Amino acid sequence: MSPNSLVFLVDVDNTLLDNDRIQNDLKRHLEREFGAACRDRYWAILEQLFTELGYRDYLGALQRYRAEHPQDIHLLTMSSFLIDYPFANRLYPGALDVIERLREWGTTVILSDGDVVFQPRKVERSGIFEAVDGHVLIYIHKEQALDDVERRYPAKHYFLLDDKPRILDAVKTVWRDRVTTIFPRQGQYAHDLNPIAEYLPADLTVERIGDLLDDRLAALVAGKK
Repeated sequence: MSPNSLVFLVDVDNTLLDNDRIQNDLKRHLEREFGAACRDRYWAILEQLFTELGYRDYLGALQRYRAEHPQDIHLLTMSSFLIDYPFANRLYPGALDVIERLREWGTTVILSDGDVVFQPRKVERSGIFEAVDGHVLIYIHKEQALDDVERRYPAKHYFLLDDKPRILDAVKTVWRDRVTTIFPRQGQYAHDLNPIAEYLPADLTVERIGDLLDDRLAALVAGKK
C-alpha cells in the first residue's frame, strides 16, 4: 500500500466524546436502580479491571459483578442501559465538524483503546463510525500497536489527537518527527498537572476539541504537506 501524505489518528473517550459525563450517568443509573452499595462495588470492580487491562471494561465489570450476585436478574437492565446509551448526545461541541475538517486534509482514522463489544458500540452509536467511513482501530494498548497502525495506514506524516499526555508522549517517542501531537485539555486526565509535567509537551494544545476549527491546526497541516 502506498503511503498517504497525511493520516489523522483521533482518540474517542474525552477527545470526541465526553466520557466523564457518560460515567456520571452510569453512576446515577446504578444508584437509582440498584442502590449506592451496588454502584460502589461495580465501580471498584471497574477500576480493578482498568488496572489489569489498561482500559475500562464496562461489560466485563458487569459480568464479574454478576458472578458475585448470580440470583440478581435485575442486573440485565444494566446491560441494556450500557448498550442502548445515547452516545451521540455526549459528543463534544464541534467534534464531528473537526472530523469533517480533518478529512479534507487526509485520511482520518479513529485510534482507540477498549474492549471488543462496548467500545465499537460507542463509536457506532455516537455517529463517529459513519463520520470516518468506518476507519476505526481499537486496540488493548494502542501505543504498543504502532507497527500495525503503520501497516494499515501508511503515511508520510501522522497527526495524533488524544486527551492523554501519556499516549502522546509514547507515540512521539517512537515516531518522533513523523508525528504531530495535539492535546485537547478535556476530561479527567487533561488537568492533572503532576503527570502532565512528566511527559513531552504536545505540539499543539487546545482547551477543547472545537478549538481545532481555527487557523492553528490548519497552519500545522500546511507545513506538513
